[in-house]
Amino acid sequence: MDDRLGEEDREALASVSDTPPHRKAHSYSQQLRTNTGTNNKRRQHQLRKHSLDENHILTHKKNVYYNDSTTTNSSDDDDFVPYSTTTGFVSGGGPMGSLSQRIEGMAVGDNDESSDCSTPMQEFVGSGGGVGIFRVPNRAAVDPNRPPCLELRPHPLRETQVGKFLRTIASTETQLWAGQESGVRVWNYSDAFEPGIGLGGNARRGDEDAAPFCESTSTSPTICLMVDQGSKLVWSGHKDGKIRSWTMEQHFTVDAVFKEGLSWQAHRGPVLSMTISSYGDLWSGSEGGAIRVWPWEAIEKSLSLSPEEKHMAALLVERSFIDLRSQVTVNGVCNISSSDVKCLFSDNVRAKVWASSSLSFSLWDARTRELLKVYNIEGQLENRADIPPSQDQIIEDEMNVKFVSKSKKEKSGGFLQRSRNAIIGAADAVRRVATKGAGAFVDETKKTEAIVVAADGIIWTGCSNGLLIQWDGNGNRLQDFIHHPCGVLCLCTYGSRIWVGYVSGMVQVLDLEGNLIAGWLAHYGPVIKIVVGNGYVYSLATHGGIRGWNISSPAQIDNILRPELAEREHMYTRLENVRILVGTWNVGQGRASHDALMSWLGSGVSDVGIVVVGLQEVEMGAGFLAMSAAKETVGLEGSSIGQWWQDHIGKALDEGSTFERVGSRQLAGLLIAIWVRKTLRTHVGDLDVGAVACGLGRAIGNKGGVGLRLRVFDRIMCFANCHLAAHLEAVNRRNADFDHIFRSMTFTRSSNLLNNAAGMLPYLFLSCSLLFSTYLFWLLLYSFRFPWTLSLAAGVSSAAQMLRGPDAANVKPDEGKPDLAEADMVVFCGDFNYRLFGISYDEARDFVSQRSFDWLREKDQLREEMKAGKVFQGMREAIIRFPPTYKFERGKPGLGGYDSGEKKRIPAWCDRILYRDNRATSSEDCSLECPVVASILQYEARMDVTESDHKPVRCKLNLDIARVDRSVRRREFGKILKSNEIIRSNLEALRFVPETSVSTNKIVLQNQDKFNLKITNRSGGEAAFFQIISEGQSTIEPDEVSPDYRPRGSHGFPRWLEVIPAAGIIKPDHVADISIHHVESKSEEYVDGIPQSWWSEDTRDKEAILLVNVRGSCSTDRKIHRIHVRQCYTGNGNPIRIDSKSKNTSRKHGGSSHGGRSSHRYPGNGSENERLWDNS
Repeated sequence: MDDRLGEEDREALASVSDTPPHRKAHSYSQQLRTNTGTNNKRRQHQLRKHSLDENHILTHKKNVYYNDSTTTNSSDDDDFVPYSTTTGFVSGGGPMGSLSQRIEGMAVGDNDESSDCSTPMQEFVGSGGGVGIFRVPNRAAVDPNRPPCLELRPHPLRETQVGKFLRTIASTETQLWAGQESGVRVWNYSDAFEPGIGLGGNARRGDEDAAPFCESTSTSPTICLMVDQGSKLVWSGHKDGKIRSWTMEQHFTVDAVFKEGLSWQAHRGPVLSMTISSYGDLWSGSEGGAIRVWPWEAIEKSLSLSPEEKHMAALLVERSFIDLRSQVTVNGVCNISSSDVKCLFSDNVRAKVWASSSLSFSLWDARTRELLKVYNIEGQLENRADIPPSQDQIIEDEMNVKFVSKSKKEKSGGFLQRSRNAIIGAADAVRRVATKGAGAFVDETKKTEAIVVAADGIIWTGCSNGLLIQWDGNGNRLQDFIHHPCGVLCLCTYGSRIWVGYVSGMVQVLDLEGNLIAGWLAHYGPVIKIVVGNGYVYSLATHGGIRGWNISSPAQIDNILRPELAEREHMYTRLENVRILVGTWNVGQGRASHDALMSWLGSGVSDVGIVVVGLQEVEMGAGFLAMSAAKETVGLEGSSIGQWWQDHIGKALDEGSTFERVGSRQLAGLLIAIWVRKTLRTHVGDLDVGAVACGLGRAIGNKGGVGLRLRVFDRIMCFANCHLAAHLEAVNRRNADFDHIFRSMTFTRSSNLLNNAAGMLPYLFLSCSLLFSTYLFWLLLYSFRFPWTLSLAAGVSSAAQMLRGPDAANVKPDEGKPDLAEADMVVFCGDFNYRLFGISYDEARDFVSQRSFDWLREKDQLREEMKAGKVFQGMREAIIRFPPTYKFERGKPGLGGYDSGEKKRIPAWCDRILYRDNRATSSEDCSLECPVVASILQYEARMDVTESDHKPVRCKLNLDIARVDRSVRRREFGKILKSNEIIRSNLEALRFVPETSVSTNKIVLQNQDKFNLKITNRSGGEAAFFQIISEGQSTIEPDEVSPDYRPRGSHGFPRWLEVIPAAGIIKPDHVADISIHHVESKSEEYVDGIPQSWWSEDTRDKEAILLVNVRGSCSTDRKIHRIHVRQCYTGNGNPIRIDSKSKNTSRKHGGSSHGGRSSHRYPGNGSENERLWDNS
């Protein structure tokens, strides 16, 4: 053999030392134990090359969890195994000879652990890994592409949130409230930088690292939240149709739950939206276009009752509602849409209320509750002379799918064309039925998802196609634009900025003109709600994570925080170690014995935390493939044989006691499944699945890939099981299959359409009919393989992908990158079908019998294509030291079992396992910049298994994972804010409020008079943003009793007072004119939505206190002007201005600086409450 080695080979072998390295054995519990941060020593890579493998063979560094002070002088013998021959390359009983014998023993399939699993193996690295979509994703301790954030609640694993998912958030001046599926929870901003209580505390899984919070008693799922600062309440709308109140100022403790206050049954269906109007009334929307108004007078009376009168209080409110839908229904014709009321929004600038469904709006007067206008998303007035069919009727009509006979002219497309059209149409009908109640049968690209009013009075709406639309206060569409191609889910405004949250996880900041200021990936998941509080913009993602962004971001403060946090990386970095066993086997439609599964998998999992298994050809045949394609078309997957394999593999892994099955995905004969050791389960989750067909027309699953994506210690890992094109000459087709899978695989939550769709039983017949017709279509297509039908197959495949869910393609953080490219770790396994080229069957058999795998590797198609950068770009594979795994005769053990039939297929390494981690270069250590570093400890074929014409292959990976301790980093974030003088100076600058004055502070009105209040911006350089609210109203008593000012809901105005505009922007050195109007005020009592008495007029004198709140464009502070407005019935009929001068009539941090100050203070007003930013 020495004669056959080249000069470079002999030099490489000469450099090998004789003594293998010694490694200390570690128990599994030690591997999974959380690093406390004391073992953060950096490790150095060792690089060795072997000429046969050119520069692509690399040796890994030693893992930090396997270091040992009792090491011996050793070299890397186990890293390079000499190729044995029949005569033996190394003679004698030295270490090299014994190692060679051990590798030969492994090749024939011993059941014992036959290779040293403590030493990393050499690897071959494919070319082209640093370019385009094959470049490893950028990672850093602090993301350089977005502002540093306050991580109030880190991303929890989805499995930990069952029944507890957060659905919405709302902010008060001192608290952040969240609505969840079992009630509400609240964070105090004063505790925002405190560490979580950890796994050892009382927090549930998923909340270990969250800032301390308090939870309510269990309730029906919360759908919407609304802050009522006037009453110091938070209102919540629930799935059970109830509205509940929660007191802001109660004493919250982490260890005890808090209870609701006033609650009542508001709707039969869920409360989908709520708002409080300019006059303090509570408006609620539900299914079927139902809108109800709950007058503040009834709510106030109920709130005044004692807890013992709780039932009476609820009954009082329940009977007081005003049904707006019934009011605008005349002779059975309703003027508003019957679609669900998705958004209710109060335009306090003009005292109007907007009600939004998916495709239409209705505009209401907040004081009189009269319908002003109904219009669609295009701004066109809607004529509702006829009642549109109800949602149920539409669905029922869609279900009546009839295949009507067509004329010969219409049949020109042929049977397959008509079948294809029918399948796509029917599949779409099933999909839309499955989404009933979530906007079914509407144009998904135009659905209104969010609405908000900006400081300048312009209304903004966001649509599901990313369209942002501006409206004036009368519902006239002004302009629209798109800054991001994904759907808009939420909008928020503060000062001169608009924040937009997208389904992709992106957050964008716009100015009032709609110009893009900045944008960044805020969450790895859709952003469903954004609110402003305590100097931060808080964003909630669909997975439940909450992050706070400085209200001025992007700004200088971000550039200071980022390096400061990065310098403290060592304080919050934790290193973890996990071993993963990946197995692949083409089972050839057979079934395996328990002994075979134990040899393949069971014998190698003693030190493994995760097991991933990929199977090919679980079940084949034209009938099965056709049925599988039909099931995929209607959103179904799996088979009984696939389930059999999972159950029996689970038995081999001791499922239930040691391992837990996490999930699987099957596409025709392809199956991938994953098991996680129970002691590791708390750190693994968020499983998503994907599948890509590469068979006939890219639609049949006989070839293709199935994948799983999950989070391990907060790092994203993807596993793909592939079966690529067969035959020796189909190299380019195999390359194209891989490229198609890599670019096309999209991961979504595993779902079964029939199980998840509510009320699907009446439509089961349709689904079965569709399934059968689709099966016949695919059976004909696969059996006859007409070339011109490939386009039809592709069309149906696209329909199936659409059926998987509209969000599948919209959740990518980076539109230019596939899901696989964004993962920290990617593993490909399967029957790749790459063969040996330029060699005959007899020659290959001779080399195999001599264990001369080095020459065979030079004939490996996959190796050559990877060298050329044509496939598996940048991916790594251990140097193969086992015989080719294809093709064998079933039942024949040993190397004599290779195919000896008529075809005599050349042995080949068809079954392979490759991976890519975070390393851009092989010298990188595991850190937050390179969070996943892997090495291969074992790569072998189980030659003793004879149940298939392929041999099963397994690969054991050792992973070093760097993760962030979120609690520690949040604490350090807070310390930096307090200690850094430059940051403190920037935060102090945010408190700036422009100087303003008002023309008077006391007004008397009578007989529906108007008064023009002037607000002047005297700053000279900064715009002033003002908002006028009512601090409270009191009836003036003749005996000069001190007035008792009572605020209405959300500081609404009394009904006799109209203030327009109640908010706006004042340019520097400009004046705003505010109309203060006395209007006719009458009271009316409603019971069950029916007026019970005639209008009555209250003629007592009243006084209201108006507060003019003034802020800067991003101010965290505010200044307040207080104005007394008296409604006088006994005067001379003229408006009276008592004090026309305002001596700097503003107040900051509590107290009043103007003349005629009131004895009543603004509720809760003090220096600590006036400030929206708190450095503590």
